[in-house]
Amino acid sequence: MKLLIIGATGTLGRQIARRAIDQGYDVRCMVRSFRKAAFLKEWGAELVGGDLCRPDTVLPALDGVDAIIDAATARATDSLSIRQVDWDGKVAFIQAVKAANISRYIFLSILDAENYPKVPLMEIKRCTELFLKESGLDYTILRPCGFLQGLIGQYSIPILEGQAVWMMGKTSPIAYMDTQDIARFAVKSLTTPESIGHTFPVVGSRAWGADEIIQLCERLSGKDATIWKIPSGIIQGFRQFLYLFQWGWNTADRLAFLDVVSSGRSLNANMDETYATFNIDPGNIATMEEYMGEYFERITKKLREIDYEKQKAKKKKKKRSPFKSKA
Repeated sequence: MKLLIIGATGTLGRQIARRAIDQGYDVRCMVRSFRKAAFLKEWGAELVGGDLCRPDTVLPALDGVDAIIDAATARATDSLSIRQVDWDGKVAFIQAVKAANISRYIFLSILDAENYPKVPLMEIKRCTELFLKESGLDYTILRPCGFLQGLIGQYSIPILEGQAVWMMGKTSPIAYMDTQDIARFAVKSLTTPESIGHTFPVVGSRAWGADEIIQLCERLSGKDATIWKIPSGIIQGFRQFLYLFQWGWNTADRLAFLDVVSSGRSLNANMDETYATFNIDPGNIATMEEYMGEYFERITKKLREIDYEKQKAKKKKKKRSPFKSKA
């Protein structure tokens, strides 16, 4: 099967590409920068240039393809807006897929997108889901809500380095999942005909609040966290300021997502149907405790190795007397 992955250089997309390659799929990745995607080629993927926001450039990537896995989304550093990438670009791309007679389409959306119409990314994901359902394609929609990988930079590293952990005054519990496990569901969709025409949550075993994550990191690292809470009003004001300038629109739209994580509403869902449909054992899915425990174990081991090398270097260093012995 010839598989095209879009968004393959992202946190989730790269895990999907890695898993698909490891399972023997003929993987092609549509990328904007060959330099940034060089690691995908090293893994064994074929790279084809293409940009969602330039519909005429995507056609070569679709040639000979049997299925699509769509993990693409606008990044905070992109000059284009979420609407331009995640709506205008995706609509044109889905239309091109249909015109190319490719029927299988797996789309990575966001959990509870329909509950946040005022958050641009959530509303656009909801609209894209609807557009895909009406496209006539054999779609499967997967809806994660948070990546365990993102917690390393947000909590683990600041606590280890004695830096402040920034958080909102009020946070929503989120059922984070390892991107490697989300990738497992995405690739398994290709051989699960029962998933066609359906939408599935893909979330962790339970929702974790920010305070719980911090406490877990403190216990695993043996260090206390310094916590700085930011009033939501400050962020709201900054977001409105950014909307005054075109260059700030994308960042402002991203900041709107804070309305989701500060709503107090839990981002979680029952996974029984998902596990049953994909025939995946929930016992093989990484938990928060396992993921963080493994991370801190690796870091602790690395620090011990660095300390050992330093001590070893000190012992090898010879001390010379400033006086020379006379015969």
